Amino acid sequence: MAQYTEVKNQVNQKVKMTPSEAIVETLVAENVKEVYGIVGSAFMDMLDLFPTAGIRFLPVRHEQSAAHMADGYARVSGTAGVVIGQNGPGITNMVTSVAAANQAHTPIVVISPSAGTPTIGWDGFQEANQVSIFQDITKETVRVTHKSRVAECLRTAFRIAYAERGAVLYDIPRDLFYGELEDHILKPYQYRVDSRGSGDPASIQQAVTLLEDANNPVIISGRGVVDSDGVEAVREIAEHLTAPVAVSYMHNDAFPADHPLSVGPIGYMGSKAAMHSLQKADVVLAIGTRLSVFGTLPCYDIDYFPKNAKIIQIDINPRNIARTHPVAVGIIGDAKLTSDEIIKQLHSEMPNRKKNQILIEEVSKLKSDWEQELVNLAMVDGNPINPRRALLELTKALPENTIISTDIGNVSSTANAYLKFNQSRRHIAALTFGNTGFAYPAALGAQLAEPNTPVAAIIGDGAWGMSLHEVSTAVEQNIPVIACVFNNRSWAAEKKNQVDYYDNRFVGSDIEAPDFAEVAKSMGAQGYTVENPEEIAAVIKEVLELRKPAVLNIYVDGTQLAPPFRRDALQMPTRFMDKYKHLDHNSWKK
Repeated sequence: MAQYTEVKNQVNQKVKMTPSEAIVETLVAENVKEVYGIVGSAFMDMLDLFPTAGIRFLPVRHEQSAAHMADGYARVSGTAGVVIGQNGPGITNMVTSVAAANQAHTPIVVISPSAGTPTIGWDGFQEANQVSIFQDITKETVRVTHKSRVAECLRTAFRIAYAERGAVLYDIPRDLFYGELEDHILKPYQYRVDSRGSGDPASIQQAVTLLEDANNPVIISGRGVVDSDGVEAVREIAEHLTAPVAVSYMHNDAFPADHPLSVGPIGYMGSKAAMHSLQKADVVLAIGTRLSVFGTLPCYDIDYFPKNAKIIQIDINPRNIARTHPVAVGIIGDAKLTSDEIIKQLHSEMPNRKKNQILIEEVSKLKSDWEQELVNLAMVDGNPINPRRALLELTKALPENTIISTDIGNVSSTANAYLKFNQSRRHIAALTFGNTGFAYPAALGAQLAEPNTPVAAIIGDGAWGMSLHEVSTAVEQNIPVIACVFNNRSWAAEKKNQVDYYDNRFVGSDIEAPDFAEVAKSMGAQGYTVENPEEIAAVIKEVLELRKPAVLNIYVDGTQLAPPFRRDALQMPTRFMDKYKHLDHNSWKK
């Protein structure tokens, strides 16, 4: 009753404000602590309010980095990230990173000033149709059509970002920051609900029946489990059923790696223990995962995703149910709440189910064999360092609670096999949009979300060229992220394609670059050049003690490369014209 009275009073009480004040107060109500971007005249009036409101404006060196930072921050904190930029080029610079956050199911809000209402359509200075540009890479584009609606439209943006787990563009003509209005400042619970509940009871009962009858159930735990804080519920289900638990592609923090039933990640460069476990499944319980096509492709020549298993898929978004794999039962619901309901019914209907000790021992052996294989692969000599050895030493040297972001690239993706986490919200990966330049700014955002936690980024030298300018941001804002740059002097993922498909004809894949350690020092950060794997632990120890931004320029062997990312999408070249016939894949066999 007290809460109802509070809500009623708030709804009936309007406050006189400027539009800028209404926007800022809505951000405060949404617990926004930082906004990322580059200063611009379009939003100066709002920006002037930030310090008094307790919001930190965090200036970056390129707007693409802003949305990556917001993405990293949101994944670790659970609070939607917010970005802003100058109308036109400032906002269009964010296209790649907003698309990446949207495809990663990360709630972010893009405050997007646009041309003023008196000049829209005149192709004036810094004018772009930002709404049309962002329509296909966001969950929604919300347009402010009148100054009286600025707060209401921003509430809508947050509501959709959280409900649909993605990016929302909040488009506001730049002149609508000015003037006056009367409106409510509402609390989030008054205009949005974050949970979809625990799913349809009849569907849950069907799922429980399938699990009860399963001989070899396997669980896949995904991003939804992390976002809903549902790891403990998944653990209970796994232990009750004695079911191995794999984690979905690049979500290695979705189940504790040290649990006896944990088998590691599926997907590219994942765990063979997970893949062999999944091959045998007769029932797959997929919790909080869309079972993406790329994340379930064969790897290591193992076609592991079971063709005849009955799939139970739980996802908060109805669009993801059976989108890529046919299901026996689809449940639309919150990963944690649905898992809570499943375990409650399993306990009720199967209270005395015995542990399958034989299966636990099988899982232990699969994991042990895989761990030994990873070590053996890492201990092969490299010139100067085998990249796997560098990954192995790095993961041993970093504290257990370290947040690690990973970019896209040959070494970054190989890290999928070596990264293990026992806490959730520790693994921040570029995921299926697959853009380079993600890991470092995302790590900066993650560090802001947990200032006292060690944060490291794993990046190839190609991707580092797209993000090293943000070392200036890290130094300026005192963000002590450790950038681990794996330098093989190449765009190595593409180079591997040229090795396997184009007879070692390297076009555009070799990189000449400055000494990244010296560049870091010139920018005010700590810089280290590493050419011996035994040096890694000592360097990590030093930078952890210093708690300053640091760049490790780790030289690794450019010939020790992981398999191609998209073997399914590549073909051996065939040439028909005489001038190109010597490039035919058969020509070197003659």
